[in-house]
Amino acid sequence: MRHNKKFNHLGRKTAHRKAMLANMASSLIAHKRISTTVAKAKALRMYVEPLITKAKNDTTHSRRIVFSYLQDKEAVSELFRDVAEKVADRPGGYTRILKTGNRLGDNAEMCIIELVDYNEAMLAAKEEAAAPKKRRSRRGGAKKAETTAPVAETEVATAEAEVVEEAPATEAKAEETTEEPKAEDSAEEKKEE
Repeated sequence: MRHNKKFNHLGRKTAHRKAMLANMASSLIAHKRISTTVAKAKALRMYVEPLITKAKNDTTHSRRIVFSYLQDKEAVSELFRDVAEKVADRPGGYTRILKTGNRLGDNAEMCIIELVDYNEAMLAAKEEAAAPKKRRSRRGGAKKAETTAPVAETEVATAEAEVVEEAPATEAKAEETTEEPKAEDSAEEKKEE
């Protein structure tokens, strides 16, 4: 019986699965984002996030533990040097999975798994969104009473300007109505000829 055995075996024996996850974790640390299937990305997330948490505490013991998982000196030094600095204030959730559609050959669901703090495009969008936006509120209190008097004066001035503008418009309509029969008369004269 396989009661309470919940992790994905990914169709591989234990040694093959551990080697594959170690290689994928090293690639993720080196390149900051990799493309893979969704099932492998979810397994990799469970594998690499505890290692990144261990990298926050830079001791010989934690370096040896991480090396026992990754088996790659360059990946371990990169993890403790660069990645641990970036994620120092983050309490978890160091990776992001972005689904990209299905693979052509076998229709497997593909995705990109990346380290959250290394996506420059999303970080730039987040900074733009964090900029304070100007908000106008109807609840002015004392400000509303002060601004109502000048607003009323400008409304009267704009109303007077509209009245002045309407008068030429009505004169133009009157001229158009007198010009239309002339056009009809000229058309009738052409028919008679």
